[in-house]
Amino acid sequence: MGIYPIEEGVFTDKSEHDILNTPKWHKSLEGKVALVTGAGSGIGRASALAFAREGAKIVVADVQVKEGEETARMIKDTGHEAIFVKADVSNASDVENLISTAVRKYNRLDFAHNNAGIEGASASTIDYTEENWDRVIDINLKGVWLCMKYEIPAMLKQGGGAIVNTSSVAGFVGFRDMPAYCASKGGIIALTRGSALEYATRGIRINAVCPGVIRTPMVERVTGGKKEAEAPFIGLEPVGRMGTPEEVAEAVIWLCSDAASFVTGHPMVVDGGLISQ
Repeated sequence: MGIYPIEEGVFTDKSEHDILNTPKWHKSLEGKVALVTGAGSGIGRASALAFAREGAKIVVADVQVKEGEETARMIKDTGHEAIFVKADVSNASDVENLISTAVRKYNRLDFAHNNAGIEGASASTIDYTEENWDRVIDINLKGVWLCMKYEIPAMLKQGGGAIVNTSSVAGFVGFRDMPAYCASKGGIIALTRGSALEYATRGIRINAVCPGVIRTPMVERVTGGKKEAEAPFIGLEPVGRMGTPEEVAEAVIWLCSDAASFVTGHPMVVDGGLISQ
């Protein structure tokens, strides 16, 4: 369950099924165009739904066609506008086509949430395979760079925009048996900071969200959805529970909104206090 403000300023619980019906609260997003990669499930889907709730037109991108099309359908079924584009973010031609398709369809690109990522196989540093390393780095880190490489020129043409990259608390603290994942997420933070400096005076703000343990398909693959397997992950969280994709999505929305107009180069931690320990 996520937390969403309603018009009277009181907070209430919402799930992904009614997030689109929650009243808007960031009018600066209305009528704009938002691109979300990895939008077929988890944080990416929640982000796409939240952007739509705020009145943005959505470009849903994912390598998984069924899941991506489902996200676009969810958005359109409630009267919002969305298209789905299949894209492997580690492939330059796919990413170039994704951005050009978005601009052809909507004539602009205002926001981008570069969220696509994988955890990779679990193994110690010396047992990790080169193939596994390359795949994780290609999707998680190279994918974010490729997306920005093509998103930024589109935003410069219209005078600005906002980009949010999905990193992780693994970019701040170490986790055993996840060398490429940790390296990729730390790399995203550094890439975000450097890119933000490059475009700080050109109307483009670039930030990152760094989720803690979030109840997503990625975590469910690791735990198998079993309570006993979830316990160690919940134990990492001072708040005593996993976060939700919707809670991370709200941070993305804020970072893209005019409310965050003086925020750039910032890795925003959304982690229930995990790295404060």
